[in-house]
Amino acid sequence: MADKKNVAILGATGAVGTQMLECLTERDFPVGELKLLASARSAGKVVEWCGREVVIEEARPEAFEGMDIVLGAADDDIAKALLPEAVRRGATVVDNSHAFRLDEDVPLVVPEINPQDVAWNKGLISNPNCATIIGLVPTWPLHKLGHVSRMIVSTYQAASGAGVPGMRQLENELGAIGRGEELPEPTAFVDQLASNLIPQIGSEKFEGFTSEEMKLQNEGRKIMHLPELRVNCTCVRVPVLRSHSESITLEFEEPVSLEDAREALAAAPGVKLVDDLGADVAHDRYPMPLYTSDQDLIWVGRIRRDISNPEQGRGITFWCCGDQIRKGAATNAVQVAELLL
Repeated sequence: MADKKNVAILGATGAVGTQMLECLTERDFPVGELKLLASARSAGKVVEWCGREVVIEEARPEAFEGMDIVLGAADDDIAKALLPEAVRRGATVVDNSHAFRLDEDVPLVVPEINPQDVAWNKGLISNPNCATIIGLVPTWPLHKLGHVSRMIVSTYQAASGAGVPGMRQLENELGAIGRGEELPEPTAFVDQLASNLIPQIGSEKFEGFTSEEMKLQNEGRKIMHLPELRVNCTCVRVPVLRSHSESITLEFEEPVSLEDAREALAAAPGVKLVDDLGADVAHDRYPMPLYTSDQDLIWVGRIRRDISNPEQGRGITFWCCGDQIRKGAATNAVQVAELLL
């Protein structure tokens, strides 16, 4: 085991920050001193972790003194204000916010795809968007077969993508429906999420596409080192508590057979192939968010030829699901931190 590292989590009381702490335990990360940083209203609360009591501290620049690694799970504005201070004090930061993802001086890393990019960090490393991670982990082994030039993607994103407030709204709505009560006013989303779909995540960004929809193209280009990658993405919020689902069609420069695609996915790190429409047990037939929650693999299934592509073998469609809080955020960040060891 590597020498122990002093670790801080910024935004430690949120859904992703809490999961980061669990992942450190599960993956036996060599933690020396641990600091949990949050807002002033959470400061002073005590968290039990691995037999020790850790007092939550207010997130301030001086709190990063002596830290080797900082995991960021705070909003963009807090990340921009505080994480450069952590770097100035000698820490290496792995940040889950959007604040630094497209900065040309900051690596954007999915360990299954571009672990080598960690080597050129200048103190800051970014964690990609959750839907980007979930979509690209199974795309990468297929790209290595035929070189992906274009992606058509629809995402079905769980309430957890909006953090604790999003999950709380869905739970409150489902509870009200179960009790036969009037639904509460929406708090995290623009409308009711239970028994509904909301076809907008993020603000309008480019020609009617939202900021969330542009992330897959912009981040995908950087992660896979494909500056010409073309992506058409539609993001939808669905009434699922956690675990995002995605329908993805890939267009290749070289033909890729279904047999080779399945073989590559079955062998790919971070991927679980679940692709048997005739299986006796439902969760063995295809990926579903119910079964992919609270684990770290991206399940992939419904693999088939793109019959709309006139060039034989140049297009493949698949369906994938992955836990947004874990591999889509916290686990990926801890895996990046492991690369620093």
